[in-house]
Amino acid sequence: MNAKPPARASTAPRHGVARVISKLGLGSRSQAARWVRDGRVRVNGRVVRDPEFPVRQGTDRIDIDGQQPAAAARVVLMLNKPRGLVTTASDERGRATVYSCLADAGLPWLAPVGRLDKASEGLLLFCNDSAWAARITDPAAGMYKTYHVQIDRLPSTQLLRQLEQGVALDSEHLAARSARCLRAGHKHAWLEIVLAEGRNRHIRRLLAAFDVAVLRVVRVALGPLLLGELAKGQWRMLSEREIDSL
Repeated sequence: MNAKPPARASTAPRHGVARVISKLGLGSRSQAARWVRDGRVRVNGRVVRDPEFPVRQGTDRIDIDGQQPAAAARVVLMLNKPRGLVTTASDERGRATVYSCLADAGLPWLAPVGRLDKASEGLLLFCNDSAWAARITDPAAGMYKTYHVQIDRLPSTQLLRQLEQGVALDSEHLAARSARCLRAGHKHAWLEIVLAEGRNRHIRRLLAAFDVAVLRVVRVALGPLLLGELAKGQWRMLSEREIDSL
């Protein structure tokens, strides 16, 4: 009679328990870390208080408040972010955040997918699926971002070409995938600028390199997803078709 071969140990990677809870879409990693430190989390029946306690998702049993949570259904929504709000869950300086637009809506925990700086407006995604969000924001995904940008002058053809050629700043090459003039007044103009990837304050830094001041920045599209007629400060859920298109 042949002996059974020994069972193989799981080869699933280990991650900190707070990170695993966050990946289930139940809360942010900082929220999960607080639950762990408060003694609300058990791993394989034992209370752990270290947010970095290593676990294997799908192998180790994780209980929160005595219950084994299931992964939350994926939720994705788009917000027309108003100017003046910071893209964070809480701000150490007490500034208003984008979450003020989502308050009292009965939504599950959601995190911004990418960000817009305080002075910028327009299309901002939120999702409770961190793996999906990471795929969307990965530069390799080729997600073009389209902005309407008001500047303090009338652009020349040379300026538009310079924006597309780009400039080296702080060890980065900043450039627009495309730049064109949408409309012009007597002193100001609106440009459409498309970025292949968005670096920190990308548009403002790029235009400043050519001594152009930015008056407004409005993100109007992410890939095929358009901001459309969504009112400022309002949000709506994305359909499965829209999610799949991204």
